[in-house]
Amino acid sequence: MKVREAPRSPGQRKSDVLERWGSELDIWVASAGADGAPCLVPLWFVWDGEAFWLSTRATNPTGRNLRDSGRARLALGHTRDVVLVDGAVETFAADAVPAAAADAFARRTGWDPRRSSKGYAYFRVTPEAVQAWHEEHELQGRHLMRGGEWVV
Repeated sequence: MKVREAPRSPGQRKSDVLERWGSELDIWVASAGADGAPCLVPLWFVWDGEAFWLSTRATNPTGRNLRDSGRARLALGHTRDVVLVDGAVETFAADAVPAAAADAFARRTGWDPRRSSKGYAYFRVTPEAVQAWHEEHELQGRHLMRGGEWVV
């Protein structure tokens, strides 16, 4: 395959990433248990301008991993349009989540975990590193955030 388009500018990549965070509904969530066993699942999400909000059962592998490790890697896109986010995780019980976050999640997804009897928790993932690229020709300059600060 031959790439014919020029790489996007760093500013354009950031703009594209923020647009996707506001428009997409599903995100891949990677976590690991204390034994290092990886877990990868798709979850609904809401981006509030500072962090991602996710919800899953507190007792399933993803919920336990996010709570216990305090770390997650999030991914959007297919292999030719990638966004990776490494972030710190805070866990909230359904009865302790900030109302604005839970209300936004319910509006966006059409589902309110607070009304479930199945032990759902909310997870706030604050980005610390962000990478974005379209194919190999954009690998250079793919780091858009480091240490929680945008570098573009």
